[in-house]
Amino acid sequence: MSRLAKKPVVIPSGVTASLNGQEVIVKGPKGEIKVPVMSFIKIEQAEGSFLVTKSSDSKQAKANLGTMVAHLRNAFIGVSAGFSKDLEIQGVGFRAAMEGKTLVLNLGFVNPVKYQPMPGVDIAVEKNIVKVSGISKVDVGQAAAKIRSFKKPEPYKGKGIRYVGEFVKIKAGKKASS
Repeated sequence: MSRLAKKPVVIPSGVTASLNGQEVIVKGPKGEIKVPVMSFIKIEQAEGSFLVTKSSDSKQAKANLGTMVAHLRNAFIGVSAGFSKDLEIQGVGFRAAMEGKTLVLNLGFVNPVKYQPMPGVDIAVEKNIVKVSGISKVDVGQAAAKIRSFKKPEPYKGKGIRYVGEFVKIKAGKKASS
């Protein structure tokens, strides 16, 4: 059994949560998230917390228990503080700009790459830093990974899009024969 699931999931102050059939509705200052209850999982609402238990002893029930607790905790953090990821663009002539809600990336291709974020994800650009933020940890991570996939950092010069703080090992190029 998951060590995290043994403890009740405490609802932070400023956040309201309710159990509605097979989903938990979490509302906070940043927005609202609906977390569907996974199979083999029972959720009981207590005073200021949720108790997550498994309904059977199957292998899938054990796996879903820790995952469900993590989804609930992420929903509580998301509606109260939010999540964000920062991407750094490195390379001569590489730049990012916003056109309305669309991110436009000039990455050395013939045409600029345009990315329209999914609902609930906000993108901001400052110099060579692209900041992806939102209330859903999954959506923020998926949007950041999609933007990074347009031009991953290459190992010879380090050009491309990388997460802030990501280390890219630079390889030695071809040696001139003498």
